[in-house]
Amino acid sequence: MSRIAGRFEQLARQGRKALIPYVVAGDPGLDVTVPLMHRMVENGADIIELGVPFSDPMSEGPVLQLGHERALANGTSLRGVLELVSEFRKRDADTPVLLMGYANPVVHMGYAAFADAAAAAGVDALLTVDIPPEEVAPVNAELQRVGMDNIFLVAPTTPTQRIQRITGAASGFIYYVSLKGVTGAGHLDVADVARHLELIRGHSSLPVAVGFGIKDAESARAVASVADGVVVGSALVNAMAQAIEGGGDHEAAMAAAIALLVEIRRGIDNAAS
Repeated sequence: MSRIAGRFEQLARQGRKALIPYVVAGDPGLDVTVPLMHRMVENGADIIELGVPFSDPMSEGPVLQLGHERALANGTSLRGVLELVSEFRKRDADTPVLLMGYANPVVHMGYAAFADAAAAAGVDALLTVDIPPEEVAPVNAELQRVGMDNIFLVAPTTPTQRIQRITGAASGFIYYVSLKGVTGAGHLDVADVARHLELIRGHSSLPVAVGFGIKDAESARAVASVADGVVVGSALVNAMAQAIEGGGDHEAAMAAAIALLVEIRRGIDNAAS
């Protein structure tokens, strides 16, 4: 059983929902990522999603695009992200770590080389925004060879036939995008989310986590009432950026992210109480 499957099973037994924070590796600094990962776990994170910075993050809204730009300016690369995960694993052998990014860096490294390096670093899963399920077989074969999960996105506009194809290729969990458009955009319609999750669950027994649009305790509570997990990204990245813009240092940026994370954890837990 993968670490991700094990974590969702553990949470289900406890009657709890997963909190999955997303941060861009290397933003606001390379020295921030690993300490922030540990602090997030200490404050309720169940799975960590690390963004691999890319020069053209087409699925991201302005907040995360700026995060990618800052991380690249700090010299963050795919190999550098794997080194950060290795460092994290020196103290934490249990928390699942998911890499989210774009195909180009993985293709450049080579699927087999990436799978070997990622598994050795302690990565549990990969989510590539721009590899469609029709083209996933080569990377899936390498990920499966080393016991890594492949996470897929399902959007509000995904037709039923395509949901069947996606869920057939996925493992770990399904990531449902609650809003049309890029990250950080739009208004969250929980009733619509619930309808789509029912459709997804008709095709897969995998847990379903929901991201895009979660920004505070209220939105987290609402999503946790219908989903197996809650993904929060733009709000955390923005909290750190605002702390830096306000004259704070990296410690202040981490404190701002953790304060929001604690609020969101509280909202998720209130949904189950």
